[in-house]
Amino acid sequence: MAYSEELAERVRFVLADRADLDERRMFGGLAFMLGGHMACGIIGDELMVRVGPDATGSALARPHTRPMDFTGRPMKGMVYVGAEGLRSARQLRTWVHMGAGFADSLPPRR
Repeated sequence: MAYSEELAERVRFVLADRADLDERRMFGGLAFMLGGHMACGIIGDELMVRVGPDATGSALARPHTRPMDFTGRPMKGMVYVGAEGLRSARQLRTWVHMGAGFADSLPPRR
């Protein structure tokens, strides 16, 4: 599955100051890794965000979200944000920072 290169450029802009940023093709899309942990990614024109199990409920209560169910079963701690919820720079920045915050809360990878 292809991913939106336009959305990828917007995410790169939000994460431009992160020296620990790495990109990997994953889930048929593109994943953004921070310190070796996935923070967010793009599948099609949607953003997948790793919010963590404790924040999943509050993330799903926000508009334009749904559980990440790539395999047919919802993945704990992951949500999709539809394109409608990413139109403004502020909306995107909020979601990317949410994923970055969770990735930063995890122990460093070796």
